[in-house]
Amino acid sequence: MLKKFKLSSAQVENALLELDTIVNIVDFDLSTQIKALHIKNKYNLQFYDSLIIATALENRCTTLYSEDMHHDMIVENRIKIINPFK
Repeated sequence: MLKKFKLSSAQVENALLELDTIVNIVDFDLSTQIKALHIKNKYNLQFYDSLIIATALENRCTTLYSEDMHHDMIVENRIKIINPFK
């Protein structure tokens, strides 16, 4: 956000604080990272994309919005990736 939208650190901080009031922000642990490695290998994805997916799966998400991942991909028969710009 700093480079792409040319926002100051204070503006990014304010945006993050605002997001925290409207969405549930979750953390991940070692087991999530191991699950991400399995997802990475199974679906031939980048590690950080796999970490996002693993975290979403652990939190029972059924839809994941991303412009960077494969549109309409279904992971582990539980989560569908949607590119909101398609």
